[in-house]
Amino acid sequence: MSPARPLASGPLASRPLASRPLASRPLAAILFFVGLSLAACGKSEAPDGDVAEATEAPAAVLTDVQKAALLAEMPEPYRSADLAKGEALYAMCRSCHTYVPGGTNLTGPNLWGTFGAKAAHVAGFNYSDALKASGLTWDIATMDKWLENPRGLVEGTKMSYIGMKKPEDRVALIAWLKVNTSPAN
Repeated sequence: MSPARPLASGPLASRPLASRPLASRPLAAILFFVGLSLAACGKSEAPDGDVAEATEAPAAVLTDVQKAALLAEMPEPYRSADLAKGEALYAMCRSCHTYVPGGTNLTGPNLWGTFGAKAAHVAGFNYSDALKASGLTWDIATMDKWLENPRGLVEGTKMSYIGMKKPEDRVALIAWLKVNTSPAN
């Protein structure tokens, strides 16, 4: 059996891992900066210029009957969409959008009550002039075009999202958004 080799050698080897500079621990440095970036996504500018911590209110829980009723109002293929897949896809939106009543605006506006509303409807959010002038109403067809290619639908939008190419993914996400951002009837 060979003797155990030290995990590190050199002048930093005798120092505890946590006290070594980040430059000597590339994975730790990457994780630190990713965490720092994600933490920054959870803050938004308050009107007075202060940074406010983003808090997301608990989601409005709809019963299965209410969810089914909302889905039944939608045309196919949305009516039979996979809501679990839509929820998983929403993870891409979460860093910029909240979706519950009274939710905070982040980089993007809170999505609660979006369906049926005019574009640029969230009070206090700094929308692009292009979106304000678009005249869009957020219905299923418009949301599908938006999610496919925001800049193709509204040239000059501030939204940096490049789009969701797979129609089946957009169907699942739109159905999930409709069920989770609509007030209960």
